Amino acid sequence: MFEPRKITLLTKGNQVSRQSIEKLDLLLLILETIDLNGLQSLYAISNRLNLNNVFPNKVTIWKLRNNNPLRKSYINNNIKQDEFDALVKITVEMSRYLYPYIREILKSKENLEMNSLVWNDFNRRFIDLIKERFNIDSIRVKKLLNQTENDEIIIKSLLTLSLSISNQGYQKLKNFLFDL
Repeated sequence: MFEPRKITLLTKGNQVSRQSIEKLDLLLLILETIDLNGLQSLYAISNRLNLNNVFPNKVTIWKLRNNNPLRKSYINNNIKQDEFDALVKITVEMSRYLYPYIREILKSKENLEMNSLVWNDFNRRFIDLIKERFNIDSIRVKKLLNQTENDEIIIKSLLTLSLSISNQGYQKLKNFLFDL
C-alpha cells in the first residue's frame, strides 16, 4: 500500500527553505496576476478555510510573503511550517477557483496567432507586478523579466497550479515546493 511521504526534509526545525518560499511566492504572484483583487482574494480564501489563527488580517499574509529574498521589501522572519502550509492551502484553493482562467491563458500561449491578446495581457501584468514588488537588480529577478526565460517560467508555474487543483493537489504542490 502506498503511503504519502512526509515533508520535513528541507526544513530546519520548524522553518522553511528560501527556495520553497521563493517558489510559493512566485505561484501566488501568478495567481495575483490573474485575479486583480489578489491580496483581498487570498485573505477571503483564508477566512473560508478557517485560517484566521494564522492570518488574522491581510498584513499578515503580506509579511509572510516578504520572506521571499527576491522581494524589494524582503524581511527574514523565518516563516514557520504551519504558516507555509497555510499559504500552500490558500494557493491550492485559489488555483481551483481560477482554474478556468489558468486554462485559458495556457491555451492562448499554444495558439498565439488567435489568442495573443490573452497571453500578452497576462504577461504584461505579470512583468508589471515583478517590477513593482521584486528587487529588479537581482540576477534571478532579471531572469523573470527576460521574455525568453519568462515564458518558460510562467508556463511551468501555470501547469503547476493546474495540477494542484486535483484531490491530492495540496500534497502535490508541497512535493513540488520541496523538490521531492
